[in-house]
Amino acid sequence: MKKFITEFKEFAMRGNVLDMAVGVIIGGAFGKIVSSLVNDMIMPIITLITGAADFSKLSLVLKEPIMENEKVISEGISLMYGSFLQNVIDFLIIALVIFMMLKFVMKLSSLRQKQEEEIVEEKGPSTEELLIEIRDLLKENKN
Repeated sequence: MKKFITEFKEFAMRGNVLDMAVGVIIGGAFGKIVSSLVNDMIMPIITLITGAADFSKLSLVLKEPIMENEKVISEGISLMYGSFLQNVIDFLIIALVIFMMLKFVMKLSSLRQKQEEEIVEEKGPSTEELLIEIRDLLKENKN
């Protein structure tokens, strides 16, 4: 049992597992933000354009429910294409936002790398390069 606990501790404390856990938590929060963006900002505009009262409730009735005295005898069957379309829009917006964020991060990364290269160039030759140059000059003077 002690070995199991030790192995589990090693597994749980690996960098990849912790990074993944943080990613899942942030992803969940990010999903809520994007869902709010879609539901509260984008879908009302699409609803206005399409004229539908509630886009997520659009459906195609395949079979009407059978009722008798306000009691449902047989459930109806509907294709909920509005909900599906809203989920597709959610996905596309999430993918677009992640793409834009990655482009931004990559741009920052390349700018940082260029700055680091410029700093290295400004510093001049390294100590090793200077020592090699001195060694070569001493060899030339001996000959």
